[in-house]
Formats: sequence, structure tokens, C-alpha cells
Amino acid sequence: MAPPIEPSPLRAPLPGGRSGATVRLHPLLAGEMPAPPCYLDRRAGRIGLVRDLAGALATRAAGWTWLPIPAFLVEHPGAGPLLVDTGFHPSVLDGVRRSMGPLAPLIYRVRIAREQLLANQLAARGVAMTDVTTVVMTHLHIDHASGISELPGATFVLDRREWEAAWEPGGALRGYAQQQFDHAFDWRTIDYAADEVEPFASFAGAVDLFGDGSVRLLSTPGHTRGHQSVLLRLRDGEALLLGDAAYTRAMLAGRARPMILDDACALERSLGEIRRFLDERPDALAIPGHDAEAWGELAPLYD
Repeated sequence: MAPPIEPSPLRAPLPGGRSGATVRLHPLLAGEMPAPPCYLDRRAGRIGLVRDLAGALATRAAGWTWLPIPAFLVEHPGAGPLLVDTGFHPSVLDGVRRSMGPLAPLIYRVRIAREQLLANQLAARGVAMTDVTTVVMTHLHIDHASGISELPGATFVLDRREWEAAWEPGGALRGYAQQQFDHAFDWRTIDYAADEVEPFASFAGAVDLFGDGSVRLLSTPGHTRGHQSVLLRLRDGEALLLGDAAYTRAMLAGRARPMILDDACALERSLGEIRRFLDERPDALAIPGHDAEAWGELAPLYD
């Protein structure tokens, strides 16, 4: 189906950029969801996938691992606070049906404390939800887009291909819940194939969001058609928010293959660009999307 809402093309840079600006990064644990081992590292081939799925069903609950569901608060000195992804909608405290659809209780579980709701985590840091003017969406899967409706005054920035893919038939089977983003908000989409989009470092497509080099959006498709990652310039270095371009450090290193992906070849290209960047900048902090061990090692604030 055609998207019922027509987003506007992003005209970067957005207001608020400052020459030489650096940002502060707050990693936010927005809850957890369980997944079978094959979600993080599936066997090769169709037979291997079938065996993995059978094993996942047989070990449901007992053999599954709780994975962190992250969001990120980024404080920019001129543009103010922005978010990368949105955590869970408060309704998940009472179950996932309202946020994720009628079949969700058969598929998904969420573990979340009230203090992990995004509004409460931001308030603890002196930020109101209404202070957030920009939200960067790595992609629109249910564990990243659930809290969108809590931010009606924000500008949402995402890859144009992601917006189109999320509205195609069968979205629920590909990890989307359209009610999460079916809101007439200020949607701005990036066409990473446009002439004005230039490469940056090892990445073929990058957008300088505020024009000052502090927040760069990077095209990293594969997990979904329009997945993007985020590079931040901190006072003491750089932070690369991988999103689901790499669930774990093992996946980033090429030692694991994910179960859910849109295009395996595109994902491998994206991972290659990420690896080359980290080879060139070994001091950069790389945060994978759902790595429980890596998440436990993060500091609450990076300047």
C-alpha cells in the first residue's frame, strides 16, 4: 500500500548547528526483549534456518536471552536535545498488544520497569519530552518505533527507503507495526542516492544533520531496506551508534549472522564500511544494537 502520510524530503542542515560543536551522549536502556540464540547467530542455508527455528520454538523462554533495547539521548549545544530511536510506548507496561498489534502477544514479550520509560529517563536528566525537537530513526521495527506517538512535536528523520518498506504489505511479518508510525507528524526522509548526498570516511552515503559535523547520519542498509547508523562527535572522541547494522560485537567481527535481514549483500557492504571506519579510527566507541555484554560496559554519559 502507498503510505497514507507523505513525508517531506530532508533539507539539511537542520537549524542549530554551531561551528566545532560536540555533543553529549546518554545511552538509555529502554527495556529488554527475549530472543533465541539463532536470532543473533543463525546457521547457514535453508535447512539450517528451519532447524534453528524448530530449536527456538522448543526452547521458548527457557533457552532465550534477554536483549537490551536501546535508545539514545544526544545533547547538542545549539539544536538542543535529540533522540536516536524512541524506546517503548508506556502501554507495554500492560502488554504489547496495543503498541505492536493483535498478534504481538503470541510473538513478543517485553521486560521493562516504569523508570525505563523514555519520559522518565529524560526527566531524570532534566529533559522534558517536549524539549526534544529531532528524532533520528535508525529504522522502524517494533522495538525502535514503539514510542513515536509520545513525541508529536518532533521532527523525525529517516531513510526514504525505510519509510516506503515499512508501509508495504506484510509489514507485521517483517518486524513493523504500522500503528506505531501512522501519525501525521513532521516526517523528513533522506534519499541517500541523491546527488547532494556525499560520502564520508568509509561510508558511501552520509548526511551532516546540523552542518557542523557533530551528528552524521550514515546509510547502512541490509537489516532493513533503509537502515541508518549515527556518528557523533564527542568532546573526547567519536561514538558510532550502529543500530541493528550489527546486533553484537560478534556480528560486527563477522563471527555471527543474524536471522532477520532484508538484504544479505547490502548488509555485508554496510558492515564492510563500518569495519573500515573502525580500522581507521580504532579509538571510536562503537555501540552495537542488542549486545547485552557490550551494553553492560557502557558509561551513563559520554562527553
